[in-house]
Amino acid sequence: MANINVTVWNEYRHERHNEQIAKIYPEGIHRTIADFLGKDAQFVVRTAVLDDPEHGLTDDVLASTDVLIWWGHVAHSEVRDDIVEKVRQRVLDGMGIIVLHSGHGSKIFQRLLGTNTGALKWRDDGEKERLWVIDPGHPIVSGLGEYIEVPQEEMYGERFEIPAPDELVFVSWFEGGEVFRSGCCYKRGRGKLFYFRPGHEAFPTYHQPEIQQVIANAVAWAAPIQGAKTSYGRVSPLEYVQPV
Repeated sequence: MANINVTVWNEYRHERHNEQIAKIYPEGIHRTIADFLGKDAQFVVRTAVLDDPEHGLTDDVLASTDVLIWWGHVAHSEVRDDIVEKVRQRVLDGMGIIVLHSGHGSKIFQRLLGTNTGALKWRDDGEKERLWVIDPGHPIVSGLGEYIEVPQEEMYGERFEIPAPDELVFVSWFEGGEVFRSGCCYKRGRGKLFYFRPGHEAFPTYHQPEIQQVIANAVAWAAPIQGAKTSYGRVSPLEYVQPV
């Protein structure tokens, strides 16, 4: 099996400025995700953060990334538009992308989906979340049970302003009564996109084994495949065409 090159991107602001969050993710959310993915021999993992030159997403990095994982929250506006466009084009060309939690409001998610994806209900009271698997045959849920229970999480509630997913994998229920489409798959050009809802920075969600399993499964699902070659523009006919 060929290696899958993964870049884990994180704005990396909460962990540096909030002592409580730093205790949960002392080296950043990106490092926690990279560490558990790195235990799987098929993944070659690196990290990038907002304050790196070019946000760590240089042309060389993007060209050699099979799957990009994106976590952002308070600094969406600081991400350069030209880099967002480079990421979008790479997805259209075949790179997979996994958008986590509050990345729903990121520029790249909005560009790829074309709607006001930042519009939803929320409440950060640390409620129990139950993510129900509603597509048990999907590769992203391989190895899971009927649901994942997260002891404490931020609530997101419908309506969530996204286009109808090509495939809906998880629906969440929260203690306060809300529900949410929490595992959404899309195809954009030759690339695949997975939005996965859990992951509020104030809770240890990314240390939970079932959440780690979903992300690892999603990376394998989103990795590019060697599909058919395509061409565009004016072409010569395959058969003889009688000139008009």
